[in-house]
Amino acid sequence: MRQRLSSEPDRYRGRRRVPTPPRSRYAAVVTTAFVGAGIVALGASALPDAKDVSPTVLDELKQASVTSQDVAARSENADRASRDSRSKDSAEPEVWLLPLQGYDFNSPYGMRWGKLHTGVDLVAGEGTPYVAIHDGLVTKAGWFGGYGNAVIVQHADGSEAIYGHSSAVSVKEGQQIKAGDQLGLVGQTGHAYGTHLHLEIHVKGQPIDPVPFLQERGVDIKLQVEAIYSEVAAS
Repeated sequence: MRQRLSSEPDRYRGRRRVPTPPRSRYAAVVTTAFVGAGIVALGASALPDAKDVSPTVLDELKQASVTSQDVAARSENADRASRDSRSKDSAEPEVWLLPLQGYDFNSPYGMRWGKLHTGVDLVAGEGTPYVAIHDGLVTKAGWFGGYGNAVIVQHADGSEAIYGHSSAVSVKEGQQIKAGDQLGLVGQTGHAYGTHLHLEIHVKGQPIDPVPFLQERGVDIKLQVEAIYSEVAAS
């Protein structure tokens, strides 16, 4: 039997698969593990550790964070200021107007015939409509002694406007009115010489010169100029 084995042809020699020893397989696994660990270590070394970052870099990072917070805060403040500005711009401005158009300024505030003339007279034709110079509450609408038919309007700042010598009044006591609302018609009732509107301004219950009072509010009653109309014309 041994002889037959030795006499077999050598055509199979070199084709047998030689098994890998167990130790060699283990070495391959260990080598792969070491290579993988090295790659991980190299990747990790690319990321800075907080302990390894220099103080200068840390300061720059902190400064960048503070700067971004500051920019955000400034942006929020700017938005708030813009909203406040829009809110203020949207609020209605105080409006002061002339009581009527196309009149002759006559008899200013001051002494006349030995007595104080407590208002100004605006000469206009009988029945000319006149309007409120400012928003307010009608506290008198009707006969008022020497003023004849009169309208008294109390404004929010406490001042009062008296419109006298009307041929007719168009409002009622207790009525809230706006600047520009019709109050009555020019006339000659009461102690009046010729048709005109007598306008008085009272502050703290005392009559004052309507001219400077209204000028401070954008109305020149002598020149018949209203600031609101000037602004519209300018725009």
